[in-house]
Amino acid sequence: MHPHTPLAPEGSSEPRLAARRLVRTAAIFYGGLLVLAVAWRTGWLGEPLFYADAEAARAGAEPLRDAALGAVAAAAVIVLSGVVTRATAWGERLARALAELLGRPRAGEIAFLALASGIGEEAFFRGALQPRVGLVLASLIFGLAHLVPRREFLPWTGFSLAAGFLLGGLFAWTGNLIAPVVCHALVNGVNLRLLVRDYGTPEPPRSV
Repeated sequence: MHPHTPLAPEGSSEPRLAARRLVRTAAIFYGGLLVLAVAWRTGWLGEPLFYADAEAARAGAEPLRDAALGAVAAAAVIVLSGVVTRATAWGERLARALAELLGRPRAGEIAFLALASGIGEEAFFRGALQPRVGLVLASLIFGLAHLVPRREFLPWTGFSLAAGFLLGGLFAWTGNLIAPVVCHALVNGVNLRLLVRDYGTPEPPRSV
């Protein structure tokens, strides 16, 4: 389970209102990360954000291979997170807490959150940060960025830390952002949908 989305504001009792606020917050947050990443790596350092280094930029990307690699990694994470959620009490508590914060987002909002987080976070943590500080430190910072000081959310930080190493490894191996972005977006898109379906607030019955 690895939905990298900013938490909905406290006090958002109406699920649809909470979801709309979450989408607006995500647009600002992930848009800011993307702008910061571009300004840092491309503007200040004069390096291509998309590639890990100059050698990778000269070699170029293999989009089909890298996208397939990201999709396979995402499938493994989704299956593993589903098993953990169903098999452990702490996994289920985390799922219920995340679903409560998500509210009741619609399919288009889930897709937006998945794409925005995949692009924004990968551009910053992998594209801009990892080439400067290395895989280990970038992954540790990524995990700490998902730290929420509540007991039920501590496993989320652990998942994020592990995911940081996975995504960073994909970036280092392929030399570009395709695989980590695809993996990140797919994991978030599928897991957010499953959270809402299995643990979210149901749609109220429509009046006739």
